[in-house]
Amino acid sequence: MARLALIGGVYSNYLALEQALLDARRRSVDAIYCLGDLGAFGPHPDRVFPLLWDYQVLCIQGNYDDSIARGLDNCQCGYTDPRDNYFAQISYDYTLSRTSPQFRQWMGRLPKQLRLECEGWRVLLCHGSPRRVNEFLWESTTSTAFLEWLAETYSTDLIAVTHTGIKWKRRLKGDRWFVNVGVVGRPENDGQPHVWYTLLDLEPKRADIRFIPITYDFRRLAAEMQQEKLPEEFVETIVTGWWTTCLEILPQKERRRGKW
Repeated sequence: MARLALIGGVYSNYLALEQALLDARRRSVDAIYCLGDLGAFGPHPDRVFPLLWDYQVLCIQGNYDDSIARGLDNCQCGYTDPRDNYFAQISYDYTLSRTSPQFRQWMGRLPKQLRLECEGWRVLLCHGSPRRVNEFLWESTTSTAFLEWLAETYSTDLIAVTHTGIKWKRRLKGDRWFVNVGVVGRPENDGQPHVWYTLLDLEPKRADIRFIPITYDFRRLAAEMQQEKLPEEFVETIVTGWWTTCLEILPQKERRRGKW
């Protein structure tokens, strides 16, 4: 059996990342992968990278990482609503100004995707989707037929993504799987302050996919965000577990689950 830890969307939340890495190590994983978006939203982005290196995390590049590495003028997040883009720009400008040249260069060298062969499984790790780094694949609006088309087109048995900030999984025909691994950077718009990563156990012809909740010192993170003068809307999400930004991109079903 191969046991993999899949971590999405760190968003500079180094406190939650450290707890997720400790938990994965306690579970004796064979490898840890991060599916991108290392910065954004939280404080002190440079505190993320030493943790990734200490735990030998294998990373791919998210839209945020590509933008930071190349010094672009926006995060390439894929938002279309002015309010979503307003807060995304604040987050991006803060992260860009506080990420050291050393780490920017390292992010620029990360692969866009990773392909793994584990216990007979062909696994594809990407950020938004196999076809676009900032594609939003939501549980309520993504058809099974489309996911099966992706699996067939990209010759894979299991596709793992992040980007949306909300975990979900779906079994496809032919014993294939699609999984959004969630994020450790911020709560899931469910009124709880904990975050999530994904534990993947692979055996020949069998995959066990579990979502693992992670508790961390969210009050400390909130205090640091306030000290860094990040928007109170960001701080409120960390403390309450309810999203206050990035809401307009949510499909109706996902938005109805939240407070706003």
